[in-house]
Amino acid sequence: MQTTTQEFFAANPFAMLLDPERVAHEVATSERLSRLRSRIYRPLDKPLIAHVGADEQAAFDEEVDAAELSEADLLPLDDDTSAGAPLSA
Repeated sequence: MQTTTQEFFAANPFAMLLDPERVAHEVATSERLSRLRSRIYRPLDKPLIAHVGADEQAAFDEEVDAAELSEADLLPLDDDTSAGAPLSA
């Protein structure tokens, strides 16, 4: 009993790795694939979303970078000793 290439590929999808030329040929001549609707989407060269509010974001970043932190600002937030309560063991 001899099986067709399509049945063989369906039974063993890894067989497609052994004969990529045959797979490319099958895809190019596929009647079902040629009936599919297709549309080509091209990304914008420069997305406008990234530029909206960029000046405000840059000003905020500069303000944060220029700010000096005190020793109290550098303490861990989850440390109970910063609240004056001793840690229980």
